[in-house]
Order: sequence, then C-alpha cells, then structure tokens
Amino acid sequence: MSLLVSRHASLSALTAIALTLASTVSPAASPQAATPQVRAELIASVTAVQPGEQIQLGLHQKIIPHWHTYWVNPGDSGLPTTIAWTLPDGTKAGDIQWPAPSRFKLGPVSNYGYENEVVLLTPLTIPNSLQPGSSFPVKATVDWLVCQEICIPQQVELELNLPVIAAGTPRQPGSPLIDKTLAALPAASPWQTRVDTTSDGLLLHASGTGIAALKPAEVWFYADEWGKTAHDGPQTLRIEGDTLALHIQPGDAAPSAGSPLNGILTIRHADGGVSAYKISAPVSGSAAIASTAPNTRDDIQLGAALLFALLGGLVLNLMPCVFPVLSIKALALLRHAHQSPAHTRLQGLAYTAGVLASFSLLAGVLIALKTGGAEVGWGFQFQSPIFVLAVAYLMFAVGLNLSGVFTLGASTAGVGTTLADKPGYTGSFFTGVLATVVATPCTAPFMGAALGFALGQPTAVLLAVFLSLGLGLALPYLLLSFWPALQRLLPRPGRWMERLKEFLAFPMYGAAVWLVWVLAQQAGPNAIAIALGGMLAIAFAAWLYETSHAVRPLARHGSRALAAAALGLALAGGYAGIASNVADAAQTRTAKVAGKAWEPYTKARFDALRAEEKPVFVNFTAAWCITCLANERVALSDESVIAAFRQTGITYLKGDWTNQDPQISAHLADFGRSGVPLYLFYPGGNKTEARVLPQLLTPATVIAALQTPSSPKLAKE
Repeated sequence: MSLLVSRHASLSALTAIALTLASTVSPAASPQAATPQVRAELIASVTAVQPGEQIQLGLHQKIIPHWHTYWVNPGDSGLPTTIAWTLPDGTKAGDIQWPAPSRFKLGPVSNYGYENEVVLLTPLTIPNSLQPGSSFPVKATVDWLVCQEICIPQQVELELNLPVIAAGTPRQPGSPLIDKTLAALPAASPWQTRVDTTSDGLLLHASGTGIAALKPAEVWFYADEWGKTAHDGPQTLRIEGDTLALHIQPGDAAPSAGSPLNGILTIRHADGGVSAYKISAPVSGSAAIASTAPNTRDDIQLGAALLFALLGGLVLNLMPCVFPVLSIKALALLRHAHQSPAHTRLQGLAYTAGVLASFSLLAGVLIALKTGGAEVGWGFQFQSPIFVLAVAYLMFAVGLNLSGVFTLGASTAGVGTTLADKPGYTGSFFTGVLATVVATPCTAPFMGAALGFALGQPTAVLLAVFLSLGLGLALPYLLLSFWPALQRLLPRPGRWMERLKEFLAFPMYGAAVWLVWVLAQQAGPNAIAIALGGMLAIAFAAWLYETSHAVRPLARHGSRALAAAALGLALAGGYAGIASNVADAAQTRTAKVAGKAWEPYTKARFDALRAEEKPVFVNFTAAWCITCLANERVALSDESVIAAFRQTGITYLKGDWTNQDPQISAHLADFGRSGVPLYLFYPGGNKTEARVLPQLLTPATVIAALQTPSSPKLAKE
C-alpha cells in the first residue's frame, strides 16, 4: 500500500518494482474494461442525450477484495484517479465529483481512497448544436493506482456512444447507480464553520442546530489538498451543546491565516451509517501555523529529542563505516571470553567513555563555532578537505592493520584490531573515538529532528542530545559486555575470526576510496593523485615499521625513523597539496553544471522562482553524506522522477553543502535542520509552505509528493 520508503522500506521496494510494470488495457471500443484488480465501466444518467441539457457520466469501478484506489487527496502516499475525456465539440466537462473516502492504515501511514466499489461522476453539458438522429460519442482515458501490499498504476480506454434525440422526447432512465451515487455525495454543510490555529494544531469548529443530538461513533475530516492536515495524526472530537470542535494536527503544508481549509467532514453513526458534509472553513490567526512533521525544532520537546537521538545512534551502528568497528569489538569479546565479567564490563564502559568523550568534544566545537557566529551542523567537519583527507588516511591505515600489514606494539594506542585486542582499556576507549569519527558522515532516521532541535537550544540541552546520540552508538557493545547471555548468541571463537578480521579490512578500504572521491569534489581531480600518493607513503611506512621488528636495534631505529619520515611526508604533502587546489575545484564544479537536470541552488535563484510562483524542488546534499548519495542514485536520478519534474514544470535546485555555504546553512536552519539531507517541494502558485520529504527516498515517494490536485497527470514508469 505505502509508497513511503522512510517508513516502510520493504513495501516501497516492491512498489518501485511494480511501478515499472504498469498495466495498460486497450481493448476495442467498449464501455467496459478490466485489469486483474479492477473492472471499470462507463455509465450515464440517460440512455440518449438532448441538446443543451446537463447529464452525468460515471466511472464505475469494482475493486477486488483487499485492494483500493485513491481519493483526490490520496493521503500519505498514492495517486488520485484521473480521467481524460475526448468529447464532441462544444461539450463541457466538469470536475470529478468525489464520494467521501475511507481511510486505510498501515502502521503510521494513512491513505484515503476506495475499496470494493466506487462511482466517480463527471457532469457534462451537451452543446445546443447537436442534431437529433446523430450520435454523441464519448471516449475516456482513465488512469488509477491500485494498491494492496504493492501498488500498480493502470490505464484503460473506455468508449460510450449515446444517440441524440430532440428535447422533450421521452426516454428510458440511465444507470440507477448514478442516482444512488448522487444521493450519497457529500452535502453542503448546514453549519457555520471556522478553523482556529492553536499552539498544538488546528481546531475545526462547527455550530448549528442538530449538533447536540449527534452521538457519532467517529468523526473525521479529510482535507481535499495534500499536506493541509497530518494524514496519520489523531483527530479529537468534543461536542458541547450545538457546537462541535475537532482538534486536527496540521500537515507539511498547513493552511495560512485567512485562507480556507477545504475538505469533507464524515460522521459515522452508531448504527453504521455515514453522513458526509463539504466543509470550507476560514482559518483564523495572524500567520501560518507550523507543520507537525518532525522536521522543525519546535515540533519536539527535550524528552522526544533525547529519544530520537538515542534511536539515531543505534541505527548508526548499521552504517557501512561503523559496522566493521563494532564487529571488531565483538570479535575481541569472543577472543577474551576467558576474562572475568568485571573486566569485560570495564571494556564496555571504556568503549562507551570513548564514544561519549568524542561526542562531547564534537558538541563543544559546535558550541564554540556557533558562539562565534558560524552556521554549522552535523558533519560540518567534513566540509574541510583537510579533515576528509585525514579520515581517508585513517580508514586506509585501519584497513592495512586489519589486513595484517602491520601491528602496533604494546606501548602504542593503535587503531582497528590492535585497539580491540589490547588487554587494557586504552584500546577500547580509542575504538570508541574511532567509531565516532567514522559515524559523522552518516545521517540516520530520527537524527534530523533531534539535532535540529538541539542546535537551537542552550548549551546544556545541546550537550544532552549529543550524549544521547553517543549512548545510542555505544549501546550495542555496552549491552554485549554487561550481559554474558548476549555473548552466547555470538559464534564460538576459531580461525574464522582471523578471516573475518581480514574481510573487515575491505569496508575500510571502500570508505577510504569514497572519501578520496569526496575530496575530489572539494579540491578537484588533482586531489586524487595527492591522496593516493599519501596512501602509498603510509603503506610504505607501515611496511617499514612491521619489518623493523625482525632486525637489529640500530637498523630498527633507522627503519622506524624512515617510516616516520614517510608518514610525515604523507601528512605534510597532503595538507599543502589540498590547500592549493580548493579554489580551482570550486570553479570546476560550477563549469560542470551545464546540461544537468538540476540547477545549483543560490538564494537569489530560489527567491526569483518563488516570486514568479513557480514550483521548486530543493535537494540539500553533500558529497560526504552517504544517505544523500544513496537517495540521489536511487530516486532523484531516476528517469521517471526527472520526467515528472519536466512534465510539471518544476525547477530542480541542488544545494551542495560539501563545502561550507552560509546560504544553505540558513535555509537548513529555517527548517530546524543542522545537516543534510533535506528535501523540500514548494508547489507553484501563491502557496508559501514547503512539503518536507522523508530522509530516505524512492522514485515513488518523490512522485507522490509532487502530485497535487491541480498537477498535470504524471508520466508512468
């Protein structure tokens, strides 16, 4: 059912596959057509048309059990049914008259649509020029999305041919479903309605005769435009006398003061019957209210921020750079299983202390920079090419260590397995430091809201959120060290551990390769040669150091001095070479923009597009952000998404935060974000609210977010 990856990755993966298999049924001209999930028929309110009259045409859909199609506002995901009419000259077709929808929930995701059977009516005005005895041909190209656990876009061609008769001529009635559907359409509200904005949402008021007698089993308001209300948020009812008050959570595009909130209010009675009313209620207040989506710093309180940070830290353990470090520590537990439980627990505490100390240092640097007026956020240190090069060297050295190229003596606090293997606690502490360093390019779910909240708070709160994030990162190993029962779930020690240790070197090499690519984005292609030259020097230094163990003391000192010189050459040469290439790289990046599907983000360009009331999609990204790169490869570079941008006239702006950019930092801060990714869609027209997309994307997620009732029909994959 869901097209939202961030919440239901497995379902969205199936959806992405299904979208490539869109069903199209094009039979010979017929009022009926069928797919495996939906039988569609074109019906009319009359059996013959008369010049100048208005008739109703209906799209009658019968949907197999457990599947559903969508309303005009599909909710958190989905696409509404569309009908493209081919009609005789002079015929005027009105808008679809949508019956009241039902809600379909899967976890936190709510969709609005129809199951079993639905009739979508369209009024037609027949031209006066038609001659009795002629025919009135109608053709309809119908597109819908039908979903169960996967979603399938489908299209059918329907045709209906009605005879033309003179005005006043007797005729047989048309389909009885037309009158039945007309009678069930939402009625005009008999009450006075308004919407008040409150600190925690929207309050829909309805007052008038008959409300006091209502004893509804359920009341629900369906906004007819995406994002006006939170589709999965609770709605709380209160009835006092002849006044009904429904508390509603606003969505990502919450209504502005002075504008109406339009939709359908449904009342489910105790006997199972449902009444539906059209609502158009003016919104009071002096400004647009904030969205309840967890994207802005006002959306959550300290307790929720601490919880989100803890969960985000836990997820970081699964990131490709952090997971090998955690695995190394787990192997160390197996290798030292003979040690006392107290010693094992102290190892876990030392690792946790290393993580928390690193996060405290990171928070301290952030606080100092913010106090100095800098706009910084999560991963800000990776905006420095020198830091990126240093971490690339570190990843490469860890890989060499895991591969057995060199080991460090007992007096040295090493990296990788040497740290994990040390009998003391220094190794565990610095492995915690290493885990923090390699975690910072990653952004996990829950982190965006927590960090965005923290960076707008006093020092003590910011530090508490960062420590909670660090605790989440350290928690798996800490639990393993404190509960021997969990250790018993791990495989028994053996030679496989050495093979696994060597295997874990390759993710480290991969991380180093990725960081060299990031460096090339920041400092130009020459940076690749500089970084690889430095890695060659590091490998040479590691080899010299390892071979020095087997020679006499004098030769050993000479080898180690030469190794230190090679290491110093790598660091000094890298620093000097990268610093001289950064400015040239910025010019190269600007020159490469031509011919792309996107334009570079600048505040001036963004403001100009908004002033022209054009739709804009903004992607705030960075070359060092793993989540950003995955989303760009999977979703934003997908041909169906690019086609949707072009088809709907959306300008795609890409804000590259690889290097520090104050304009991007300010835009991120407007949405309570301290880092990337951040994806925003600004609909065209006079709308000022942005839709905030999830941090994990698929093509279906993006296309669903772009869809508005006024959008042209998006191309199918």
